[in-house]
Amino acid sequence: MNNENQIVVRDAKVMLKKGEGRTIKAGGLWVYDNEIASVSGEFDNGDIIEVHDFDDYFLGYGFINTASTIRVRLMSRSKSHPVTPQLIEMRVRDAWNYRKEVIDTAACRLIFGEADFLPGITIDKFSDVLVVESLALGTDRMKMLILDTCRKVLAEDGINIRGIYERSDAKVREHEGLERCKGFIGEPFDTKVLIEENGIKYYVDVENGQKTGFFLDQKNNRMSIRRLCKGKKVLDCFTHTGSFALNAAAAGAASVLGVDASDLGIEQAKENAALNHLENIASFQVADVFELLPDLESRKEMFDLVILDPPAFTKSRASIKKAVTGYREINLRGMKLVKDGGFLVTCSCSHFMDPELFAKTIAEAAKDAHKRLRQVEFRQQAPDHPILWSNDTSYYLKFYIFQVVEEK
Repeated sequence: MNNENQIVVRDAKVMLKKGEGRTIKAGGLWVYDNEIASVSGEFDNGDIIEVHDFDDYFLGYGFINTASTIRVRLMSRSKSHPVTPQLIEMRVRDAWNYRKEVIDTAACRLIFGEADFLPGITIDKFSDVLVVESLALGTDRMKMLILDTCRKVLAEDGINIRGIYERSDAKVREHEGLERCKGFIGEPFDTKVLIEENGIKYYVDVENGQKTGFFLDQKNNRMSIRRLCKGKKVLDCFTHTGSFALNAAAAGAASVLGVDASDLGIEQAKENAALNHLENIASFQVADVFELLPDLESRKEMFDLVILDPPAFTKSRASIKKAVTGYREINLRGMKLVKDGGFLVTCSCSHFMDPELFAKTIAEAAKDAHKRLRQVEFRQQAPDHPILWSNDTSYYLKFYIFQVVEEK
């Protein structure tokens, strides 16, 4: 990989309007276009420039992109830490050392964008393969340097990365003036990667799977349901490649039904069940959950545990109202399928569905279903997806376990 000219530092300056920059002054990393009074000096989009307050007080170094409403993303707040390959290595090394402290790193999120002070880029480690998603122009230009540095840092711990795959195919790249892309970085390799999590083996399809191929953020949450599963009848909705379903089966469930609208996801879930010798407990079905739940209710099917782990119903503030309707509907239907005294697991992975709104939506669903909820546990994303308190978008996953009790 060639690291030349990936960091371009310009003698240019962004000056904020008086009273603006609240986000970065609170510890965040973003400067919006409407917060800027002026830009002086020459630069190309993606270059590193300085950010100053209205009174010329230095606030940090970041990369600029006039094509984006997020005009500048900070990478350093210190004059003594300019953006250099040495700073990138420090960021990567800090990210890896943190993960070694907090989670099993056999499969984990290695870089989580802003929460690791590398804005706009995420890198997942699946065994000896890296999958990168790059969503911002500045870090896209530094992508090869960041990946080379990841290889170097991991190699120091005896982990030799055999391949890298790019999944920068999200529509949001277009907001940065970037084309969507996916494919190998470096030599091709078998994109069906074997990982192990919580003692369960999975094949991860890093080329065709959703996002980077596997949802690592639910790792600890998947483990948390096991104590509820022994001898139980379980329904896992939006099962993707079967991860919650297989945790339930491995914990001794009597039967598990996993449901997803994706043919590919269900095919992979069945393969993962066979890989773990759980195919006699866990079965899988291609179906639209919104259609299946009322059908199960009409057939008077009941479950000891119902799991609802849907994709994000909203990716913008504009569609929150529609998302609330969707979350209310699946939670209402899910509750009606839980036996009296059984359990409901329900999640939202949308940042825009904030914790208060999600809780309110669940409460409304319970009222409409004439059910009472006893909260067992509230959890968030796994710690390899750290929540940076000054960056709201880093907190997105809400995970509840409830006991469902009929009104009497």
